[in-house]
Amino acid sequence: MSTFYVRNALRRASNSSCVRHARQLNSITGLAVNLRRSYLYVPSSERMLEKSLLTTSDMIIYDLEDSISPSPTDKKDARIRLFHFLSGTRLPDHRRIAVRVNDISTPFFHEDINNVISSGVVSTLVLPKIHSAKDLHYVSFAVSEASKKTPLKNPLNIVPSIESARAMYNLGEIATWKSDYGTASGGRITALLFAAEDYCADTSIIRTPSRRELLFTRSQIAIWAKAFGLEAIDMVCVNYKDLDYLRDECTDGRQLGFTGKQAIHPTQVDIIQSTFVPTSREILRAAKILHGMQAAHAAAKGAIGLEGEMVDAPMLKQAENTIRIAKAAGLEIPMIS
Repeated sequence: MSTFYVRNALRRASNSSCVRHARQLNSITGLAVNLRRSYLYVPSSERMLEKSLLTTSDMIIYDLEDSISPSPTDKKDARIRLFHFLSGTRLPDHRRIAVRVNDISTPFFHEDINNVISSGVVSTLVLPKIHSAKDLHYVSFAVSEASKKTPLKNPLNIVPSIESARAMYNLGEIATWKSDYGTASGGRITALLFAAEDYCADTSIIRTPSRRELLFTRSQIAIWAKAFGLEAIDMVCVNYKDLDYLRDECTDGRQLGFTGKQAIHPTQVDIIQSTFVPTSREILRAAKILHGMQAAHAAAKGAIGLEGEMVDAPMLKQAENTIRIAKAAGLEIPMIS
């Protein structure tokens, strides 16, 4: 994008609308985007914890729930192992560290929360079996109580897992939830996560390779997330050895509006991260739109024709988003002249 061209657009714009658009074009690259495309689950075993230091996954979810036997002894041992690991000096960047705790109905929940908060390095809390805002209030109270002993350095990101019919019924109140204890002490919701297998178990939905039976549910989760500025995390691909199917499922999820996807095996990470970014063709088209709309705004016009399509403000916004994400991912942006 030519700085000289944008400055000329600003100088020549004849009304406030053109000035506003030109300034937006000039500032696209200055808006930070933190990519969270892949969320890799890591069981709390010594071997897996050590291996997690090598993963390139944007987010690492250290798991105390489903990957651990329900035995109280095993749950306790897993919690202790994770706490010792998180107390060490060799850790991923804290912004990548998430923990999935046991759900609020279990006897393990409060100890999980206490250990997460006392570690001081966890950025994100993944919450299974959240059915309503009431459940989030319960979690937030536990977080605020634990933070009295170990004050949070940064607000805790809270990610509820949508895995029941009740959760879908209450999706609006979940997406709009705010802590009664303030963001600094009680956490803040930053994403909605879809747990497809739990959801199907709860609703008796029969899973098929087409994913048709989950289209409505996944679309609703993505829409509610976008409506309130949250990220939308798509379901696990359980066919972890079929990488072609994974790629297709990733493409499907991105088309529905999801911003990232859960992974259960390290081999899934690269495909997820390379799919949840714009393609080279999308980037080229976005660059052409930005270039063409700069010229249009400089001439006090609001639309252009591009390769047989009419392009105006909504497509400009899409193009800006595409370039933003591409730059954050370190992808090449072609210069259009």
